[in-house]
Amino acid sequence: MYAVIKTGGKQYRVQPGDVIVVEKLDGDAGAAVNFGEVLMLGGDKGVTVGAPLIDGAAVAATLVETRKGEKIKIFKKTRRQGYRRTNGHRQMETVLRITGIEGAGEKAKWDGTVDLMTKAEINARARGLAPRVEAVEAEAAPAKKAPAKKTAKAEGAEA
Repeated sequence: MYAVIKTGGKQYRVQPGDVIVVEKLDGDAGAAVNFGEVLMLGGDKGVTVGAPLIDGAAVAATLVETRKGEKIKIFKKTRRQGYRRTNGHRQMETVLRITGIEGAGEKAKWDGTVDLMTKAEINARARGLAPRVEAVEAEAAPAKKAPAKKTAKAEGAEA
C-alpha cells in the first residue's frame, strides 16, 4: 500500500518503512508525526484519488532527526565590472520514517523498529571515528577473568 501526502508545499509518494527528508517540522527525535493531507491512496483494492483530500485517511511517521541540509552556493557576477559575490545557505530539514498508512478501508503498518541514529553518527562510523556498538557494550559489562593456571615450569621454580 502507498500514499501521496502533501507537506511543506511538496508532494511525496510514501509506503510503510520509507525514510523521507522533508521541510523542517516541529518536534524532537522519536516524536510521532501524523499527516492528514493525503491526496491519493493505492493498494490491493485499487487507487483512491481525493478531491482534493481523502477524508479519514492518515499517514503516521516517526521523526528521526532535524538537521541542516547540503550547502547551496549563491554566486553573483557582472562581467567586466569586477563584481563578484559568493554566499551560501543550508536549509533546515527533517528526516522521517513512515510507520503506517490508514484509509479507504485498508491499513498498512511497518513491522520494524525506528533507529534514531543520526546521519552524522552513520558518517562517523563509516570513517571509523566513532566507537562501535559492540565495543561500547563490552566495556560496559567486563567479563570475569578466570584465575591463571600454573604451568609445570612455574611449579618447579617455586619448589
